Amino acid sequence: MEILGGAAFQRLENGIHAAAMRHRIIANNIANEDTPYYKRSDVAFEELLSQAIGTQRTKSLAGRMTDTRHIPINASYPSPSPRVVTDESTAINNNRNNVDIDKEMALQAENQLRYNLLSQQFSHEAKMMRIGIQGSA
Repeated sequence: MEILGGAAFQRLENGIHAAAMRHRIIANNIANEDTPYYKRSDVAFEELLSQAIGTQRTKSLAGRMTDTRHIPINASYPSPSPRVVTDESTAINNNRNNVDIDKEMALQAENQLRYNLLSQQFSHEAKMMRIGIQGSA
């Protein structure tokens, strides 16, 4: 039985990794706001995860669910790794740069909230696992 190496922990770990990677990418975009011909980058993770879950749901053989409250049986969802993508198609400045500083700052704030949520969730899951093993805190 996998406890900390299970699918839920792997998805949380990959989500935290994606948020940290996105922080670095957005900071790089902000730093290159005035660099001619610079094209902004972003991290694709949530889209890849939802695609993987959607394709896995149609391919896997799951147990029969007679109620929406049932837990799916044998439904193992993969957790893809985050990937850096570059937006080459747009240019908002005369120097062919496509970094919008206001958008990047908003994305940075959103990403910080996402990182905090994921790290709190990971901490909660580990705490619940510890309580389950050791008993009450």
